[in-house]
Amino acid sequence: MKRKIYKILAISKHSGDPSWYFDIFIISLIFLNIAAIILESVAPLKHKYQEQFFLFEVFSVVIFTVEYLLRLWTANLEPKFSQPIVGRIKFAFSPLAMIDLLAILPFFLPFLGVDLRLLRMLRMFRIFRLFKIARYLKALKLMKRVLDKKKEELMISLIFTIFLLLMASTLMYYIENEAQPENFSSIPETMWWGIATLTTVGYGDIYPITGYGQFLGGVIAIIGIGLFALPTGILAAGFSEEISSGERKAESCPTCAQQLKK
Repeated sequence: MKRKIYKILAISKHSGDPSWYFDIFIISLIFLNIAAIILESVAPLKHKYQEQFFLFEVFSVVIFTVEYLLRLWTANLEPKFSQPIVGRIKFAFSPLAMIDLLAILPFFLPFLGVDLRLLRMLRMFRIFRLFKIARYLKALKLMKRVLDKKKEELMISLIFTIFLLLMASTLMYYIENEAQPENFSSIPETMWWGIATLTTVGYGDIYPITGYGQFLGGVIAIIGIGLFALPTGILAAGFSEEISSGERKAESCPTCAQQLKK
């Protein structure tokens, strides 16, 4: 029974088998939940259909809870989670399992005596039901592989961005503090200007008025355009490499080609 449930919970490779119908059911339920979250934010609809929204929420949480518990129960059938207790704990802290838990957690908090003020903040975790669909989309798996392979380059890009932000904010603080003590009152306050300028958003609520400040602001804005192109280039290269790798595998291995088509 455990192995049969594990096979049903696994991502389907063939349309028409029990696992395929289960995948379609869960994906449909996730999309309906997303629609319910959006519609519930409309005050007149929430007031008129409050009971229906609540009943659908209960139904969804019951299904997602049973799914989570069954996945936890059958987790040790996977080789990397083979140990009965430690394996299940490792599975529970895996990204997809955490998303499954966060998707249902806000519903149970009131019954656990949690402060409702905290609940209002955690209600946004309901949107994690959207990320549950990551189990079923090849595109998201491709993105995960790209992020795993390019994480070092992306981290270097992030560190360089933070370093430049600190440098720009520090220089601008010393240039503009005397002319605008209310706007550039400290380096942390000036970092808001740095973020808006480096991202080329430029809200205009804080801006330099001195000649040196305007010159520095222009330089930082130009650097920001190139700087934020770095992660884009890294990810584009990663996607290109991953797609090319998949095509080469398909060409060299007929079995792989059939699997990719499926």
